[in-house]
Amino acid sequence: MPARVNKENFDAEVLSSEIPVLVDFFSDSCVPCKKIALVLSKLESEYADRLKIVKVNVNFDEELAVKYNIEATPTLLLLNKGDEVSRLKGAVSKDEIVSLTDKIK
Repeated sequence: MPARVNKENFDAEVLSSEIPVLVDFFSDSCVPCKKIALVLSKLESEYADRLKIVKVNVNFDEELAVKYNIEATPTLLLLNKGDEVSRLKGAVSKDEIVSLTDKIK
């Protein structure tokens, strides 16, 4: 299961990561978020050596949601060396999530 990060450890866990990071901005009350969580858990083991996956709860870490202009949950944000590469909003498929990795240079 992807680790939960917050504003206290976001820089160390996400922005300073040596590998790209997929950040799942979610809410506990969001049904599509729960469905994506299952997919992300599978992807975490499949891509462990080349993609880090973390979760940010927008209810508890609103500051991060505002900083990254998160308007809806779920929103998946792909960061590489601290820079945003791409984002997906809503209930997306595993294939759509995997296609994000093609955008990493």
